[in-house]
Amino acid sequence: MLIKKGTQVKVISGKDKGKTGEILEINRSLNKVKIKSINMIKKHLKPTKENKGGIISKENFIHMSNIKNIDTKKKEKKIGVKK
Repeated sequence: MLIKKGTQVKVISGKDKGKTGEILEINRSLNKVKIKSINMIKKHLKPTKENKGGIISKENFIHMSNIKNIDTKKKEKKIGVKK
């Protein structure tokens, strides 16, 4: 793979098409990444002694084929999967 945590990427398809962000987490077995402020979902949390609970917004995973690298040192490339 040509990406790592902290790399700047651009979304090329889906509901957040055209947005850019930084990679927070990579799941290499499923070929998915989590990008800062991209693909936000609402999660309902049950109240516990430590947490208040309620509805929170958080990032969800997006497939690697839907992003491309926008590194300033290199040209923009679509991220692919090598087999």
